[in-house]
Amino acid sequence: MSSARPKVLLLGEIEHEAARSAYDTLSTHADLITPKSTKPADFLQECRSGAFDGTKAVYRTFQSVAITGKIEGEVVEALAKAGVRFIAHNGAGYDQISISDCKHHYISVSNTPTPPIAATADTALFLLLGALRAFAGPLLSLRYAPEHFRGNPSPPLGHDPEGKTLGILGMGGIGKSLAKKAQALGMKVVYHNRRRLSDEEEKAVGEGVTYVDWEELLREADVL
Repeated sequence: MSSARPKVLLLGEIEHEAARSAYDTLSTHADLITPKSTKPADFLQECRSGAFDGTKAVYRTFQSVAITGKIEGEVVEALAKAGVRFIAHNGAGYDQISISDCKHHYISVSNTPTPPIAATADTALFLLLGALRAFAGPLLSLRYAPEHFRGNPSPPLGHDPEGKTLGILGMGGIGKSLAKKAQALGMKVVYHNRRRLSDEEEKAVGEGVTYVDWEELLREADVL
């Protein structure tokens, strides 16, 4: 007699078609299930009812906290009793999950710290250039008051990024990515971190990257 197939519980919606297709391939190995409940109190009762018994893994989104509440305490205990041993969290930050509670119940938790790095650094660079070049005023004029767009009044003068000093507080993955992009614009980069990067790590970011203390970071940076 064959054993029952394991279950995978989906918490939240997978919006992107490619990601949904990838998730659906798990159906060759497990039964894919979703909760009926839509609020935390009902979700806890559903967990305790046995509806999720045999579930080995959970895939969750940030938005699913509206359904489950934080994954902690009684929720973690109920999921563990149902058989859950792994929670895949679709996000870099995992403040919605109590890692200590999961560890106590032998549930492993994964997150996705690297995929947002480039996109976040790109956005920071976009905002940096917008601030230096004073893009906001002319852009708003062009959209909502085109009669004033051609220099009436004259827009404020912008600043070249080249030659400016960018100060980065926290040289993690996003900081390193931003530092590389900023150097391509001719910016000098100084940074402060809880620990200084190794020589190899600094060279990988760029020859012109310099570690400074907090006070020096504030003094030297044109853009922080």
